[in-house]
Order: sequence, then structure tokens, then C-alpha cells
Amino acid sequence: MKRILLSLTLLLSMAMTMQAQVERPKIVIGLVVDQMRWDYLYYYNDEYCNGGLKRLLHEGFSCENNMINYIPTITAIGHTSIYTGTVPALHGIAGNTFYEDGKKVYCCDDSTVISIGSNGKAGQMSPRNNHATTIGDMLKVATDFKAKVIGVALKDRAAILPAGHSADAAYWFDVEAGHFITSSYYMDKLPKWMEKYNEKHGTAPGKDIRYQPEAITMTFDMAKAILENEKMGEGKETDMLCVSISSTDLIGHTYGTRGKENHAAYIQLDKDLADFFNLLDKRYGRDGYVFFLTADHGAVHNPNFLKNNKIPTGGFSTGETAKTLISALKSKFNTSEQLIKHITTCQLYLDNEAINRAGLKRDDVVAFIKQEILKNKLVAFVIDQTKAATETVPALIRERAINGYDSKRSGDILIIPQANVYPSSVKPDFKGTTHTLWNPYDSHIPLVFMGWNVPQGATARITNIVDIAPTICAMLHIQMPDACIGEPIKEIVK
Repeated sequence: MKRILLSLTLLLSMAMTMQAQVERPKIVIGLVVDQMRWDYLYYYNDEYCNGGLKRLLHEGFSCENNMINYIPTITAIGHTSIYTGTVPALHGIAGNTFYEDGKKVYCCDDSTVISIGSNGKAGQMSPRNNHATTIGDMLKVATDFKAKVIGVALKDRAAILPAGHSADAAYWFDVEAGHFITSSYYMDKLPKWMEKYNEKHGTAPGKDIRYQPEAITMTFDMAKAILENEKMGEGKETDMLCVSISSTDLIGHTYGTRGKENHAAYIQLDKDLADFFNLLDKRYGRDGYVFFLTADHGAVHNPNFLKNNKIPTGGFSTGETAKTLISALKSKFNTSEQLIKHITTCQLYLDNEAINRAGLKRDDVVAFIKQEILKNKLVAFVIDQTKAATETVPALIRERAINGYDSKRSGDILIIPQANVYPSSVKPDFKGTTHTLWNPYDSHIPLVFMGWNVPQGATARITNIVDIAPTICAMLHIQMPDACIGEPIKEIVK
């Protein structure tokens, strides 16, 4: 009788243990397509194959009005916000570059580490400038750091910032070396498999193929190599691979949002994505992985293209405006001090020490700057970022300015041009594009989920870039990142 009771007890204990196990997919894969406007899902749709972006839309769940809820809309910020679920005011990545304590800082600069895989400085990078944790960090914590998390992209920031602080690795392409490298932040030497991969797939040192569609394929191939050689998704815990396609941004900046170059890039992306999905299906089964596609920002149409089609546009240069302002400030306040210290796209950094030395009040200087800039008809608003909450601007712009402002790293003055005004001077032969503003062309980005426990469908309600991280974390039943302000997307997490 005792044996029977013992057996029943053991069986009950085993059943309870099995019930208590948290159900999770084998792997989560995030794909960020740099500079992908939301409408690219449909603009080239007739030419997409059935297995790539069309499959994603047909089988997955699309958030059709997914928005970036901060200014500026920049690559480093976008990649960070996607995976942290928060905004620059909290994660601190205020741009690709920003000024801190008067010094220009690249978002991933880290002089305490060295390059691994090359002899140059391209590997002196880490995620240490990011104040917040990522999805990958929280997955690590939830699994006692047994889960494997890796980032890969051509751009260093697009590999490093998504993967997070506790990532096993992040790999990016060093043009000078002609292959993928990493940093001593992650490891002391490249894995043997990667050394062999670089020998076989590397390019001639100094040859920059990042502006070609073939570089899109290169990134997917590297992602596949990571999945295979690191045996991701094959262990007991859920792993995560963060992939970013950088060539779409480089091509867009050079050739614009229309034309054969951009067309070729997205057709190649679609083809490579279909091939990637086939690999994921074979390795994990169609329901064995969670996949999401999004972008770090969009892009404005080329101003010459708009002008030729009778759409109001123009070019506003912060740098040229600042030069005029510096002279006007000296004249207005009768001082030899240079009151504007640094200039970035649509932002001015004041020299508060110089203002004090001149015996001036900051508010008076700011008021004059705003007055002078607003004389330009191409400018809609000028915001004192330290007082953005009380500025007379539309609520949406005010909220995004506040969300994008880091008091230690952002500029003092934020310039908001009129719609479709290019944030730089424009030459008649200019073909490219850029991004940085609040407008839908920069802030409306795709967001589509597919795979494990993802329903098929779409929603037209507003979702935000910061909702991605809490959605994935809710699906995995893990804590959301520590500075997260987003909310799980209720249509996906029920």
C-alpha cells in the first residue's frame, strides 16, 4: 500500500511539474529593416514573392498604425527603443552621436574595449551608453542567464544596442577588415566557426559593398551561420537573435525612396526573407519560433522629387541657420562670447557657461533664438527642450519632444520644420533622403509578428515602437525591460 501511495505521489508531483513549466517558443527573432517606411509593405507588394513579406502579412499579425513616439527619429534611438520599450529620455541614446559634458560621443563608443577580429578601432564599441535593459537582458535574467542572445548587422549600433548588456555576442561588418568583427566587451577572440566563415565569405579589405543589395543577403547569411553554429533554439531555454538590415538605409540616403536602387533593395530583402523563413521552418517548425519585423525609422521623399510633382517642400539647414544666429546673438547682446556651442540636425546646444560669463539670462537668449529662427517660413516651431511641457505646440509634437529629450545629452533648442521640408540644404541634383522628424513619413513604421501563438490579422489602432518589447516579454512570460513605458499589444497577448 505504501508503495502504491508513493508511486501516486511521484506521479502527481511529475504532473504538477509538467503543468508548472512555462510554455515558450524555441527562439525569438527580431528583424529591423533600417529606414523601412510602413508603405513599403504595399508599394512593392505586387512584385513580392509569396514566401517573404506577403507571407508575413498573410500569416502574421500586422500593426498598421505603428508609430515612433519621440523626436528625433534616428537609427541608434530606434534600435534601442524597439528592444528596451522606452524612449531617449529614459534609455539615454539621444542620437547616433550626441554631446555629453561638452564632448561629442558616438552612441556605442567605448575606449575600455578593443576590436576582436581586426586591428582597427571599429570594434571599440559596447552597449554601455544605454541606460536601460533590453528584451534579451530580461530573457537572460528569467532563465538564470542560460538563454543565448546575439545581435548581428552591418552597422555596429544596429547589432549592439538591440542585443543588450548581457548578450553573448554582437557582430558587425568592418569595411577596413572586409569581414564581421566584434568587441572584447563580449569575448577575447572570435569563435573558430566565425574565423572560417570570414575566410570564406569576407570581401577585399576596404571594399564597401554595404550600399549594394548583395549586402542584404550577406546579413541574412551571417544570421543563418549564427543560428547553425551557435545551435540557437536547440537548448532547453528560449534564445533570441536580433538581426538588422542596414543596407536599406544606406541605399535610401544615397538614392532616395523611389527609383531602381530602392526597388532592387526591397525585392532582394523580400527574396532573402523568404529563404530565411524556409530555414526557420525547417529548424524549428512553423510554430516553433516568434518572428517580428519592424523599422528604426522611415524617410522623407526626396525634395526634388516632391517639387517636380508640385508638392510643397524645401530645404532647411540647421548649420547655416546657426552661423547667422551666432553673429546675430553677438550683435543683439553686445558680447564676444559664442553662445551656441554645438549644432546637430534640427538641434542647437547652448553654451550656458558662455551665457553666464556674458551676464545674460538664458531665457532672453532662447527667446531671441526662437524669434530669429521663426522668421524662416520653412520652420513651424522652435522648442526650448527644457520647457517643452509648456510650449505652445500640438500635443503630439510636444509629447514626442519630451520623450526624446535627455537633459544630459540632447540639445537645448529643437527646430521643427514644416511638413516635407528637408532638414538640410538641397542641391538641384540631390537624389537622396534622410530622417529625423515627427512626421508620418519618418515615424510611421511597419510592425508585423508571425509564428508561435501569433494570431492572423491586423489592427488599425495606434501602437507605438515602445510596445514591441513588452509584447514579446508578455508572450514569453518574463518581466518587461526596466525602463519600459510601452504596453503589450492586446490583440497578440490575450
